[in-house]
Amino acid sequence: MSTRELITEHLDLWTSAVTHQSGAGRGSNGKVELTGIKKLRELILELAVCGKLVEQDSNDEPANVLLEKIAEEKARLVQEGKIKKPQKLPEINQEEVTAELPITWSWARLGEFTNYGVTEKAEPGEVEDTSWVLELEDIEKESSRLLQRILYKDRPFKSSKNRFIPGDVLYGKLRPYLDKVFVADRPGACTTEIIPIRGFHGICPFYLRIALKSSAFKSYADDATHGMNLPRLGTDRARMAVLPLPPKEEQSRIAEKVDELMALCDRLEQQVGDQLEAHELLVCTLLDALTSSEDSGELGENWAHVAEHFDSLFTTEASIDKLKQTILQLAVMGRLVPQAPKEEPGSVLQDRINEERNRLKKFEGMRTKASDHISPEEMYLGTPDDWAWVRLGNTAKFIDYRGKTPKKTDKGKRLITAKNIRKGVIDKHPEEFISEEDYQDWMTRGFPRKGDTLFTTEAPLGNAANVALQEDFALAQRAICFQWHIEEISPFMLIQIMANPFQEKLVENSTGMTARGIKSAKLKEIPVTLPPLSEQHRIVKKVGDLMELCDFLKFRIAGLERCVGNMAETMVEQVK
Repeated sequence: MSTRELITEHLDLWTSAVTHQSGAGRGSNGKVELTGIKKLRELILELAVCGKLVEQDSNDEPANVLLEKIAEEKARLVQEGKIKKPQKLPEINQEEVTAELPITWSWARLGEFTNYGVTEKAEPGEVEDTSWVLELEDIEKESSRLLQRILYKDRPFKSSKNRFIPGDVLYGKLRPYLDKVFVADRPGACTTEIIPIRGFHGICPFYLRIALKSSAFKSYADDATHGMNLPRLGTDRARMAVLPLPPKEEQSRIAEKVDELMALCDRLEQQVGDQLEAHELLVCTLLDALTSSEDSGELGENWAHVAEHFDSLFTTEASIDKLKQTILQLAVMGRLVPQAPKEEPGSVLQDRINEERNRLKKFEGMRTKASDHISPEEMYLGTPDDWAWVRLGNTAKFIDYRGKTPKKTDKGKRLITAKNIRKGVIDKHPEEFISEEDYQDWMTRGFPRKGDTLFTTEAPLGNAANVALQEDFALAQRAICFQWHIEEISPFMLIQIMANPFQEKLVENSTGMTARGIKSAKLKEIPVTLPPLSEQHRIVKKVGDLMELCDFLKFRIAGLERCVGNMAETMVEQVK
């Protein structure tokens, strides 16, 4: 397969291979990683350093002749006293050769054709205020783009730096920054964790940058680093690195072609990113129209627009997550299933809840600080007339545990922490336990039972799941157990707590800067809706059916993404 076929005739593959993480977003530092284009960039570098990116020219002077001239130049510079005599490097053995190269290319050690490790120092006070001072943080990882250019007057330094001149290849030797390689376009000084590299006899710095960013060299550098806290590539190991060296003229052609193809990748990235943003905006607009519909007629019209384009709308995990939230919001607004006029209204269920609350208050000494009255301004959702509103604290007994969590043990009673409570699921991992003795001392406020709802009050805030575990367990801090006064409302209440309207109320009532949290007293005051019990059952069933469909769609999308990603990975591996 030719280079043109690998790259230009498979653009659909490169642009469709994406990795969706949680939520939405764009780019490699968002929630959607454009893995296909990332692999395409890797492929371009691999083709470049194995002689498959540009045509060879029989008129080019072979690389072995270039190496002979470099050796002569170094000998002359040593004789003239301009450089020190470099340490002789060992011959390259067959085990160090990783690929078959074109006949005009040669394998060479980095220290053979560059001055790696030879640096000129810049001392504090010896540079002008307008001099460029470069740090590792100024270079973007992977892309090696220059993020900022800071002058000495704004970044004065107190210790020695490495000087560099235009054309020097600036290589970040400190892990995990081994993929930061930049060609200087003006003179300056850089941190000693950046090594300025200069090739002998006109070695193209832009080709050298490509070779240092190839997967083979990155793998070598990663294996060759030393040190525990701040591992770095040592000078001797770097000089020993074996790199493919093309003829000097071909080096320039390769660098030019790489720049051209990387610019293509930039355009593809922008195009795909714009498409993802437009897709996300369209999904949000159509789904938001559902939740803002004034009546059933408008809801039907808006749903028709969604249904008409369903297959093209819900093609990403982010869009399906948005659909899930829309389903939950429609459920708690009374828009998901039809109302039955002859059903007992929610106020009857509210009376039953109040009776049970009063009974518990009388016989168990249960206290609640939630008030009874709810003003119209507090009702943050439009709901059917036969639905009631009640404060969360009046619907359930709140069980939380305060103080220092008992010491963890290898076995005993399972400890459920905020980390185990996910959205709708209690995950047994990570597994943590406390002793049987501590369990009895700790669980003095009550024991969670099957059907109760566990809720995280901080880090993360607002995750909730119903208890389905058959075993007894302890509940850690930063989590509350809701024991509903009427057990049958548990599934609907979980839906309501997970829906965006309730989650927004949580944030409004939370405190804290870095880790938002909510106090129990504030949590109890948040109003929740209370549909007729029979309607709750219908809503729960419908939500369950639709969530199952959403999960199937996500499974299918994930499988397709893996398939496309594997194809892109395979095409890159074929040229290594």
